[in-house]
Amino acid sequence: MEIRNEFLIADSGLPDETDVHAEQWPVGDLPDEALMYLLGSRYCDTQKLSDRAWAMFGGIPGGWQRVQAICDYVHDRIEFGYHHARCDRTASEGHEERIGVCRDFAHLAVTLCRCMNIPARYCTGYLGDIGVPRDPAPMDFSAWFEVFLDGHWYTFDARHNHPRIGRIVIARGRDAADVAISTTFGSATLARFTVVTDEVVDEANKSGTLETAAA
Repeated sequence: MEIRNEFLIADSGLPDETDVHAEQWPVGDLPDEALMYLLGSRYCDTQKLSDRAWAMFGGIPGGWQRVQAICDYVHDRIEFGYHHARCDRTASEGHEERIGVCRDFAHLAVTLCRCMNIPARYCTGYLGDIGVPRDPAPMDFSAWFEVFLDGHWYTFDARHNHPRIGRIVIARGRDAADVAISTTFGSATLARFTVVTDEVVDEANKSGTLETAAA
């Protein structure tokens, strides 16, 4: 079986939104739909990292500064490598092993944010090399996370730790178990997997990204 898709998505050309003054709301003021993103989940084992999180980030003002401190910590803590990929690694295991892929960066950052009572959700999608030096490695799907601050969901990326252009969300969930690229029931051997994300400049408005995926 072969599955392909190809599509063109218009993009503003602007990097991820930032607001260094965004504040953390008390749990009692959070909307109902944000509360589930405070809880532990399959790969975000908050109970194992809560004490460590409060010891490291409890003295940092809540809100944007605290989330950025968590991103900085995760970015420095984990070594990225495709050969480090493992489908069952939890956040606490990623923290101890100090290796992983983008999903491990996202799981650890999400978990530490939840430990600090900041709603955080896992995101999977496309991320090309727009506005940054081209990465010679083969492209893949990407993972990052969003946090709820000051009544809005903001994008953070612990792996790259820098606002990016042309980020395309496929799905959001509690962790990778909710938004897996594929879910199979029974034996399934992956024979080939290709992801391509390229910029296509529209001369009329100077924006646009082309996303192509085949498996």
